[in-house]
Amino acid sequence: MTRPDRYNIKETEQKWQKRWEDRRCFEARLDPSRPKYYVLEMFPYPSGRIHMGHVRNYTLGDVVSRFKRARGYNVLHPMGWDAFGLPAENAAIERGAHPGAWTMQNIDAMRAQMKPMGLSVDWQREFATCSPDYYRHEQKMFLDFLKAGLAYRKESWVNWDPVDNTVLANEQVVDGRGWRTGALVERRKLSQWFLKITHFADELLDSLKTLDRWPDKVRTMQANWIGRSEGARVRWPVQGRDDVIDVFTTRPDTLFGASFVALSAHHPFTTSLAEGSPDLKAFIAECDRLGTSEEAVETAEKKGFDTGLRVVHPLDPSLSIPLYVANFVLMDYGTGAVFGCPAHDQRDMDFARKYGLSVRTVVAPADGDTVAFIACQDQASEAWTGDGVMVNSSFLDGMDTVAARRAVIARLEELGAGEGTIQYRLRDWGVSRQRYWGCPIPVIHCPACGAVPVPDADLPVRLPDDASFDKPGNPLEHHPTWKHVACPSCGTAAQRETDTFDTFFESSWYFARFCDPKNSTEAFARELVRYWLPVDQYIGGVEHAVLHLLYARFFTRALKACGYLDLDEPFDGLFTQGMVCMETYRSSDGRWLERGEVDRAPDGSLVCVADGKPIVVGRSEKMSKSKKNGVDPDSILGAYGADAARLFMLSDCPPERDFDWSDAGIEGAWRFVNRLWRMAGEAMAVDAAPALPVDTSPAGSLVRFTHKTIAQVTEDLERLRFNTAVARVRELVNAAAALDKGDGQACAAFRFAVQTAVHLLAPMTPHIAEELWEEFGYTAMLAESPWPVFDPALLEDETVTMAVQVRGKLRGTIEVARSASEEEIQSIALALDTVQAQIAGHPVRRVVIVPGKIVNVVA
Repeated sequence: MTRPDRYNIKETEQKWQKRWEDRRCFEARLDPSRPKYYVLEMFPYPSGRIHMGHVRNYTLGDVVSRFKRARGYNVLHPMGWDAFGLPAENAAIERGAHPGAWTMQNIDAMRAQMKPMGLSVDWQREFATCSPDYYRHEQKMFLDFLKAGLAYRKESWVNWDPVDNTVLANEQVVDGRGWRTGALVERRKLSQWFLKITHFADELLDSLKTLDRWPDKVRTMQANWIGRSEGARVRWPVQGRDDVIDVFTTRPDTLFGASFVALSAHHPFTTSLAEGSPDLKAFIAECDRLGTSEEAVETAEKKGFDTGLRVVHPLDPSLSIPLYVANFVLMDYGTGAVFGCPAHDQRDMDFARKYGLSVRTVVAPADGDTVAFIACQDQASEAWTGDGVMVNSSFLDGMDTVAARRAVIARLEELGAGEGTIQYRLRDWGVSRQRYWGCPIPVIHCPACGAVPVPDADLPVRLPDDASFDKPGNPLEHHPTWKHVACPSCGTAAQRETDTFDTFFESSWYFARFCDPKNSTEAFARELVRYWLPVDQYIGGVEHAVLHLLYARFFTRALKACGYLDLDEPFDGLFTQGMVCMETYRSSDGRWLERGEVDRAPDGSLVCVADGKPIVVGRSEKMSKSKKNGVDPDSILGAYGADAARLFMLSDCPPERDFDWSDAGIEGAWRFVNRLWRMAGEAMAVDAAPALPVDTSPAGSLVRFTHKTIAQVTEDLERLRFNTAVARVRELVNAAAALDKGDGQACAAFRFAVQTAVHLLAPMTPHIAEELWEEFGYTAMLAESPWPVFDPALLEDETVTMAVQVRGKLRGTIEVARSASEEEIQSIALALDTVQAQIAGHPVRRVVIVPGKIVNVVA
């Protein structure tokens, strides 16, 4: 049978996917005798279609999985679905479908799209987090957290959409309005469930130093989010009253520059003052329309309400400053009160200038005219925030700012007016969500007994299948029967908790469930998580650098505290891949256009297919439905095959950078796949000698280069330098193609180089690699074969290139055997025409040779 000249995508890829499945190649099993390796990509939300970002993410993970398996590791590489969430609930509202049915249809569709990629996934471990078999265990975890004091309920301020009658996350508030309804968002106080992440604040911060296989930027983002601040808690007595306002500050050195104290609109003292002030009530209502996010507060115009009261300076009772309520002070941060030092904080400066408050400079540059600086700064509109020396500050004058902070804290503690303290920006995690499609919180509210945990025997608390979405708000709240239940403690009529968990709850422990996904009695067996965890290589988008990763790190510690686990950190290594981008197109009237709506005119310009008018070509941006710049993975896999798509995703740029999709790029990958196919056919047909040459002949040099390529690609894959690994294999293929195959030894070197290229590409282009390997006569699949090994003795080149200088100037280069003597090197160097021209008529006084590098002729 004649071998086809063109690689058959469909037939070959289906063949090997079925063979891997039949052989159960990628099913992970407990084997303590072998080193384990757990590779995991952040699992997807089942939106119904995979996109090119999925293709890139899972290709990266699959290369790691296949490579580590070939290196002798017992690899766990699972897949599952982050299946709860608002998109499914919104689909139910819009389409009249049940969220569960919509979700499962999407899972089936996405699984069918992912399998043709040839992923080395253990599909036997697949699960969806919306399954009661999964969420019953997290309900038990929550109850254990409750017993351990790591979960609690309190009233908290939330973003409230008055049309949908639901709480919105900060990200769902756009310009002060609900993202779906467009209604003005209100700030409301509701009873919410919280997880005590602050209990582990120090651990979460300090352990970042141990995560040396995490990107520095991610560790920095987490450290900033946790936000450990050393400072002082300062007490400001309210003049003429018994009340005292507590303020936390990181700049106690600037206390003598204070010109006002500002309270949150929801500070308890503000609430008491508002009872007798309609104007203050109106101001509070205005503040409530801002939402609860820091971003919304920071970008809003800074406004204040003068209470008419003054507070006494903690260091000098003869001084007092006005007390305001301000829209930029959040109750959830610090003590809900701040003191303003306008000269040294820009926000305070803006506020002071707006309300005509004093500006007093108390820090000046250490080198400069202090008097002139103070005179200028007291009239300035921009604050000076640098360190320096203290001025206008009583006993602090002349100190540097660091010493002044220590001195102020000591004086505050001596006066009983405050104390040094440490505070965190991190706040406890509010996990309550007022929606249907989430995990029910396993608590029953009894009028007599209060909040009563659901007994373990009654878990899981399942969602009702007959929820109605025809009313605004939470379907569980207005369900006619589901929430009504007897109290487990006293038997009287009670009600279930109708809030469901934040979907980050599910993704905070799923990596542990993959270790034991079929366990029906417990979340996972200790023996299995002890073997598989932590995840050795976690891969996902940098957009999850803070919340998901921080919550998962907290959850691991909480599970350890409750006896589930023995480790602190869930992810030993983290890799954040870049986004897949493509240029955008807009019509003359501003509409986003898909690629199929754009054509090229005879003059080469791009025009709109519908009307022939010129289009606007925008910058390359992340592929998205809204901007219509996506590429359908199905069409790419159908036209070019999984291997070409994978190769392009790996080879175009470093994997941590954003990746620009181009038709030329995928065409180039497809051409290389077919070139490899043809070269392998040629290698199979040559009459090769039985032994490989390792001398300095071209054939021997190719053998040495092949061993060097094995070593380099091995190191590249260990370091996740996928694009470099692909480039090295391409170099090897080019070197093999250039060899003159005139004798048996050259043919043997050619065949060895091509076979090695196929073997090295197995993690990256697994289908064609398996097909060619079989054609070469091997009976074991590459998926079950060890990684190629290199001979260290062959890594050094037989020859070395040396520069030749005369009187300190470069005059040429020579190539000599690495074993050449100094006499041989000198003879070859002096024989160069360019050297002879320089030394003509002049005696050579000395020749200095630096072995392997340079020959310096002194004439």
